[in-house]
Amino acid sequence: MKFDASLTPADISRLPERDLSGTTCVVFDVLRATSSMITALANGAAEIFPAKTIEEARALREKMPDALLGGERHGERIEGFDLGNNPLEYAAHSGRRIISTTTNGTIALRACERAGRVLVGALLNLAALRDELARSRPADVLLVCAGTFETFALEDAIAAGLLAAEFPDADLTDAAAATVATARSFATPLEGLLAARNGRALVAKGWRDQIEWCAQASRFGAIGAMDGGIIRSL
Repeated sequence: MKFDASLTPADISRLPERDLSGTTCVVFDVLRATSSMITALANGAAEIFPAKTIEEARALREKMPDALLGGERHGERIEGFDLGNNPLEYAAHSGRRIISTTTNGTIALRACERAGRVLVGALLNLAALRDELARSRPADVLLVCAGTFETFALEDAIAAGLLAAEFPDADLTDAAAATVATARSFATPLEGLLAARNGRALVAKGWRDQIEWCAQASRFGAIGAMDGGIIRSL
């Protein structure tokens, strides 16, 4: 297995130009989009529809009036939406379809839609991701770190590095090796998330509980896989 990593939104913007047909992409937006998605799937959500824009999300809602609208811009719930980007809000919607649009996470997911496989990554489902990759043994794995606005996000690299570190015999590109080194520089995932710029911003808003939730390594066995623009549990 070979691991590579896309570390910034600029890297992600070029993914649609790449041939990813033989690649398994694992997309991380730890604070907080993919953590919210894994929480929703682990608690029985039926499907998640990642939308690039608010307008696309609202158009999907018109076609699926029973679906919940979730998402954020600049970290805050979008006006008129049912849910924000707080993962704790996503634990009570068993059987529901959720339409999600976020600043970076849903864009990163959609950038990978031509890949051979797309998996939703978080600290919350780290062991399940490890087991799935060990089972499927893809030749190429791309760790996609969603970032924040146009910049690198420490928390995404930590989660990606913890996953890559589970495969000591894998061939790592320098970018993937950098995620492993980043992850190993913190004693715990929570320490790393609190050190991250996004983590500090959430603490300043009084939302430390969300960081603590997202930092729980392997809490859930859920794996979200995106196919045809729709995320479902494996």
